[in-house]
Amino acid sequence: MPPLILASTSRYRQELLTRLRLPFEAVAPEVDETPLAGEVPAALAERLALAKARAVASLHPHAVVIGSDQVADLDGEPLGKPGSHEAARAQLQRMSGREVVFQTAVAVVAPGLAAIERAEVRVRLRPLSDREIETYLLADQPYDCAGSAKVESLGIALLDAVVSDDPTALIGLPLIRTCQLLRRAGLEPLA
Repeated sequence: MPPLILASTSRYRQELLTRLRLPFEAVAPEVDETPLAGEVPAALAERLALAKARAVASLHPHAVVIGSDQVADLDGEPLGKPGSHEAARAQLQRMSGREVVFQTAVAVVAPGLAAIERAEVRVRLRPLSDREIETYLLADQPYDCAGSAKVESLGIALLDAVVSDDPTALIGLPLIRTCQLLRRAGLEPLA
């Protein structure tokens, strides 16, 4: 079996990939994540997922490399990781009572293969008071999450609905699509 590498330092993606019970190594992809001028969120997620996988595959040419990226899309505008309490508060205030589409792309690069899939997750936030936002941010500190909310934690209390055909996509790695791509690369999680 060729080595499996996750081109990511995200603990969320690493935790998700462990569910497949395949041995893997995580390697930082060293990719500039700055959006291109006029780049829409779905295209940004796909470009970055493939760039991450290719960057690590160039260093490990015999490996199967997974790259993934997620971009929160609010009316066509990409929302990244807030990085600070103030930025997270501003994001959640903008998203309050609205639908946000999370575009999560996964790419697999292996000898003879470079493939990408994207999962779309529609999230409807309930109307949030400033007090609720502040309480949530102090409790969960989601400053490293696109859209400023951890659905796998207390962030679920911010939501009215989540709609997706690949539920782990919201956490950052769409495992259904990842399995499909791994099979194309010759790795079967159930083997």
